[in-house]
Amino acid sequence: MNILEKFSLRDRVALITGGGRGLGFEIACAFADAGAHVIITGRTSETLERAVAAIVKNGGSAQATVFDVADTGASRAAIAEINRDFGRLDILVNNVGARDRRPLAAFSDDDILRLIQTDLVSAISLSRDAAQIMKYHGYGRLIAVTSIIGSIVLPNDAIYPVAKQGLTALVRSMAVEYGASGLTSNAIAPGMFATETNAALAENPDMLTFARQRVPLQRWGRPEEIAGAALFLASDAASFVNGHVLTVDGGMSVRM
Repeated sequence: MNILEKFSLRDRVALITGGGRGLGFEIACAFADAGAHVIITGRTSETLERAVAAIVKNGGSAQATVFDVADTGASRAAIAEINRDFGRLDILVNNVGARDRRPLAAFSDDDILRLIQTDLVSAISLSRDAAQIMKYHGYGRLIAVTSIIGSIVLPNDAIYPVAKQGLTALVRSMAVEYGASGLTSNAIAPGMFATETNAALAENPDMLTFARQRVPLQRWGRPEEIAGAALFLASDAASFVNGHVLTVDGGMSVRM
């Protein structure tokens, strides 16, 4: 097989959580460009409809399903519906990540549980249910979008790194548990990306200076620059990559 053909996702079915905007949208666009039928999730139908329309306009195949990943019952129903409609699910990207920048003392127990539920428990639940379908077909790609925040931490941001480190552990655990069934499990750890959520930060002069000082490439990442890493891990080109965390941060995490 030609090496470029190994990056094809033709006839694959992919589910990307939080695929209506930001890094999730760029991943969905890349998968659709590579031939997959992409299913994007989110809580706002209007956002998802715009994203699907953009993918279809570009020649891709896409649909949306509206639910909150923190609702594990809704997530389980969505996975079951995909299995009924397509008879398979080949790729799962757990991309959703909520963040709450406050001192740890400012968090109530409910605040902590809410964030962990969205950022970690939802991915555990979705991955478990998706893996059952993938195991039946002897093929699957489980991908989590983690963060360099966890191995690198900042003040007043205590819970988010905990969840992201938990995702890393989940990915590694699933790599061992499901590898013999033909599934691979990997993660992408982004650094500073100028997504819609980070737009104000990315335009802040102090943060631009910070990026020039801390990131060897001396800039924020562009959202579309996540796409190549995701496509690689989802494709047959990464058939022997399992339990790996692919850092995409312009070199920030290796700089002194």
